[in-house]
Amino acid sequence: MSQAGPELPEVNVSEHDGIRYLHLGSEWIQGSMRIAAPDEIDLEYVQRMMAWLLFVDPASVAQRHAMQLGLGAAALTKFCRRRLRMQTTAIELNPQVVAACRTYFKLPPDDARLSVVLGDAAEVAAHAHWQGRIDALQVDLYDEEAAAPVLDSEGFYADCRRLLTGDGCMTVNLFGRSSSYAASLERIAAAFGPEAVWAFKPTREGNTVVLALRTPQTPGRPELQARADAVESRWGLPARKWLKVLRRIG
Repeated sequence: MSQAGPELPEVNVSEHDGIRYLHLGSEWIQGSMRIAAPDEIDLEYVQRMMAWLLFVDPASVAQRHAMQLGLGAAALTKFCRRRLRMQTTAIELNPQVVAACRTYFKLPPDDARLSVVLGDAAEVAAHAHWQGRIDALQVDLYDEEAAAPVLDSEGFYADCRRLLTGDGCMTVNLFGRSSSYAASLERIAAAFGPEAVWAFKPTREGNTVVLALRTPQTPGRPELQARADAVESRWGLPARKWLKVLRRIG
């Protein structure tokens, strides 16, 4: 595929054993799609980015607005738009990533419920236009080497919090071979308050997904179990397993 631009990495696609992978100028996987099931979420950590569903009424999901900062292989965008039938907005800096998702990863064209925007995630997060309008904010922003989050400051996370509705939730992937998970978690807790932050144990691949709620919630175990049962039965996500590896940090 062609070079995206002088400052943007080359976008490549590979396939192995029925799975298509997205790469940004390196061997590191930036997203995937099971070819036989293009609307399902293949990677475990990406499934966990949907754990905000544990904190809302399942019946209200289709009336909510999801935003992805970083399109990747469009797994989250497709799932929110097609499976959850949500209003969905994705922000992506690299136009070649968008082209690859539309060509190779079954990302549908924009319509009344889907908008894919070419733009800078930091600028979008800071813009007043989106403040208080996003129910599920999914942040997965990495460079081509997958070494550390591109945006990881307390100020950025504070902007993310301002995007959320009163019961909105941010999920963020903190995988990074040279990044400090503890430092990133501290910045999120400073922006949201530690009582509003929940964290998964790392996946086998080292991805650690963190949830941060606009308004702290302390649901009891029976309530979380009921939500997990509903999520798993309605949408096929492994939500019951999530409860074994998800804890509030504050």
